[in-house]
Amino acid sequence: MQAVILAGGLGTRLRPLTLNRPKPITPLCTVPFLRYQLSLLRAHGIDDVVLSVSHFPEAIRAVMGDGSSDGVRLRYVVEEEPLGTAGGLRNAADLVEGRVVVFNGDILTDLDLSAMIRFHKAGGAGATIGLTRVEDPSLYGVVECEADGRVSRFVEKPARHEVTTDTINAGTYVIEAELLRLIPSGAIYSMERQFFPDLLARGIPFYGWVSAAYWIDIGTADKYRQANRDLLSHEIRLPVVPQGRPGAAGWMGDGTVVAESAKLLPPVVVGERCSIGERAHVGPFTILGAGTSVGADAVLVETICWEEVTLGRGVHLAGALLGQGCRIGDHAGLGPVVLGDGSVIPAYSRA
Repeated sequence: MQAVILAGGLGTRLRPLTLNRPKPITPLCTVPFLRYQLSLLRAHGIDDVVLSVSHFPEAIRAVMGDGSSDGVRLRYVVEEEPLGTAGGLRNAADLVEGRVVVFNGDILTDLDLSAMIRFHKAGGAGATIGLTRVEDPSLYGVVECEADGRVSRFVEKPARHEVTTDTINAGTYVIEAELLRLIPSGAIYSMERQFFPDLLARGIPFYGWVSAAYWIDIGTADKYRQANRDLLSHEIRLPVVPQGRPGAAGWMGDGTVVAESAKLLPPVVVGERCSIGERAHVGPFTILGAGTSVGADAVLVETICWEEVTLGRGVHLAGALLGQGCRIGDHAGLGPVVLGDGSVIPAYSRA
């Protein structure tokens, strides 16, 4: 089987972090996000993957290459202009055949893909949509199904009074490739608002498969933080680990130096070539990207730093999310802020 990952979005909900880096390669526990999706596909025997991209395609290609380091064949189709979720899939149609798994490019999950594919095949489905249950379905695409799983109605982001079920579109699909020809070529087209309703209108066998697997959309700062935290606490288990070596507090990258009087409070991930100064307290639930420097007496709790961040003496961070190359001056104190690449915070600032 083959897979298509729809990664053509601009990542607007995660800005300013995605102004310089596309969402598919934003780091989770210092690992590019796409690696988690590729590992799930590979675990279920799918190693031929097409990546449909639009935003910074060369940056993605520079990190992911041809997929060989991840055990897959990875090919790219590039949209000159974003074509929507279905338009991006249609753009990949010429590279796939037979039965295809489709992922939205911002979903972290450990879904049992093999079980979903078996369900699809047993029902003779043209398309099967993965579903998950949430407390507030109004934020998502609500999917109503018959007792046998056949989809009866699809409502994208209904008003609260219109909600009739707690099962929502989980952003994973199994689709027979010939159905992709129903999507207009080169047009902006939506899976949720156009392609799926068209399947219903045509009477094509279209089923929903409900899973209790871990599932999260990493596309906002809060959900991105949560995904990192859940990986650290093993709420989700995928065969992907940070570079370096495991230790009592978490993962430690090669070339990192930790002062003897510093304390690492688990769980933490410390990337390669980091330095942690005297009496610094790092953790719990803190992630330091490669080349990050932590000054003496700094305290970092539930903080995520991307690469090459510099934190001054006595810095206090709680829930901060810092892009690449940020510089935080001595004795500054920051709560759950989100700072884009290269941001500079003067000494003694508070936010």
